[in-house]
Amino acid sequence: MTDPTAGIARPTADRTRDAGTVTDNDSVRTAALLVLGLLLTTRAAAGPTPALIVEAPPAMAAAQRRVESYDVTPLADVVRMVGLDEPGPPIKVVLADTRSDWSAGVPAWTAGYALGAAGRIVLFPARSPGYPHDTLEDVLRHEVAHILISRAAGHRAVPRWFHEGLAVTVERRWGLEDRTFLASNLMFRRRPTLRAIDTLFSGGREAQARAYSLSAAVVRDLLAHYGNGAPAAILGRVAQGATFDAALARVTGRPLPAFEADFWTRQRTWTIWVPLLASSSVMWLAVVALAALAWRRRRLRGAQLRQRWAADDAAAGARDSGAGEPSADGERLE
Repeated sequence: MTDPTAGIARPTADRTRDAGTVTDNDSVRTAALLVLGLLLTTRAAAGPTPALIVEAPPAMAAAQRRVESYDVTPLADVVRMVGLDEPGPPIKVVLADTRSDWSAGVPAWTAGYALGAAGRIVLFPARSPGYPHDTLEDVLRHEVAHILISRAAGHRAVPRWFHEGLAVTVERRWGLEDRTFLASNLMFRRRPTLRAIDTLFSGGREAQARAYSLSAAVVRDLLAHYGNGAPAAILGRVAQGATFDAALARVTGRPLPAFEADFWTRQRTWTIWVPLLASSSVMWLAVVALAALAWRRRRLRGAQLRQRWAADDAAAGARDSGAGEPSADGERLE
């Protein structure tokens, strides 16, 4: 059947509305492309990031979704810090139950660990993270840093204090909790060597927390005095076959014993002056000094008061001796 409206032109308003619809769709499509381009440019500017493959039993589906939603963009900073051009193959992240084989030989307070050569991370979502971690995401970032440090070193030996100190440094900012924890360790504990710090990681929970704090302080001191490129330079030399001690000496110009001594010298504010000022002897001397100062000020005020009284008495005596004598004009002086 032939369309009776064939050959009849549509109203101008309809053509305008159709054209406007096309224009709106084009605008939305253009805006979406611009946003996508901006996101891709931002990600490219941030640098390459490691890919994460998350494995979990069905009972941990919620935790798996949480880890899979983790934004890996900040991990580009870690890749850059350790000196890698590319992060390497995807990192496997295993979410494990505390009763699984993955927990064998692992302290009950450990929320996660990394297997550098295997490129695998094991997390225990049921465990509450302890210092220096606050959340499961902190633990993930810390363990990813371990994988990348191991890759940057060519999977060669790196001391535990450097491994952990650098991982903590890239995991979190230096906050009040860190400063307080470090201050208490420096003021009230014996000063350990860097090699002794390594052994603390094999101790209990308190010993490990102390080891994390001191390790992070040493690495932050390294960054402050030799630049943010120092860790990458050290790891790069280790990957080329140098020992860690030789690599550190070449980058800093200081052999390990001198580097260690420099660090402790810069901590004298905490290790000497604060304990001295907080000691009972100094506190007692301060109390005695304040008491002596108060006694001296009281004596000065008493002397001034007695002088004022003597002056008042002299003035009163002078007035009494001159009372009743007429003035030149016959008036009494009072």
